[in-house]
Amino acid sequence: MTQQRVLVTGGSGFVAGHCILHLLDQGYDVRTTVRSASGVLPSADLTVVTADLLSDDGWADAVDGVDFVLHVASPVRLGPVDDENDVIAPALDGTVRVLRAAKEAGVRRVVLTSAFHAAGFGHPPTDHTFTEEDWSVVDGPGMDAYGRAKTLAERAAWDFAAGGPMELVTLLPVAVMGPILGGQITGANHILRELLEGRVPGSPGMWIPVVDVRDVAGAHVAAMTEGAAAGHRFLLSSGPAMTVREIGGLLRDHLAESAPEVAARIGALFSSEDGETERAKRVSSEKARRVLGWRPRASEEAVRAGADSMIESAAKRSDVS
Repeated sequence: MTQQRVLVTGGSGFVAGHCILHLLDQGYDVRTTVRSASGVLPSADLTVVTADLLSDDGWADAVDGVDFVLHVASPVRLGPVDDENDVIAPALDGTVRVLRAAKEAGVRRVVLTSAFHAAGFGHPPTDHTFTEEDWSVVDGPGMDAYGRAKTLAERAAWDFAAGGPMELVTLLPVAVMGPILGGQITGANHILRELLEGRVPGSPGMWIPVVDVRDVAGAHVAAMTEGAAAGHRFLLSSGPAMTVREIGGLLRDHLAESAPEVAARIGALFSSEDGETERAKRVSSEKARRVLGWRPRASEEAVRAGADSMIESAAKRSDVS
């Protein structure tokens, strides 16, 4: 049987890096795109192509001979930005650029990494449980450039794919945590870093739905290979949301023996005077479990693994210096 070739865009990224590791472990021929070769995990089994989401250059070579594309690359800049187009253009224009190149090359299926920001944001406070049927309101309350970028890019992808014959699947993970790669701290792991450094990210009562990056990578491969997944969106969440206070308490207890100074620093951040808890967003991943056979780790494991990897990475850097 001929080895199947997969292109993963944005190979220096957090989710993309784990996708690459997962694919290599399963024996796929993996190619990845980067704007710069620095930061990509070194591997003799990985082919690296230089390509930018804002340029057509390099994409024909990137998709040549490829069976599947995991389009993971997209800027992650939460909150206010000086120019929203810096976030929206790479996501929106880049997604269409990748899809067009893939279609012209005869790629069978593209799996697009969207985000919960494309389903559960821009809505007023609600007890509604969000599913794949929901879309974010781009000009609604609480929306930022990142949420608008993810929503617009995913809608553009579905519009493009409507012409066939290339298949499309989109994945919408919530806050992604878990083991870092290469020392870079990206995604929702920023929340863990702030806690480890003795700062509270946001309010103690802020709810955060969590998913482990290793399970997000596994979902990408399942979405790539499962026939019934074609033409569907899938929300990815490990379970009920956790508050920042709960995450801090989890880390404090987990690190009490291995890193007592860090545990004490985290414990000092919270008190019984922290105030009321905000409303949690409810997310259902029933469809991913049913169609993809997805069985994610508990949110707590993602938190612990993310923190452990950061502490280990910091210790290695200290040893080198």
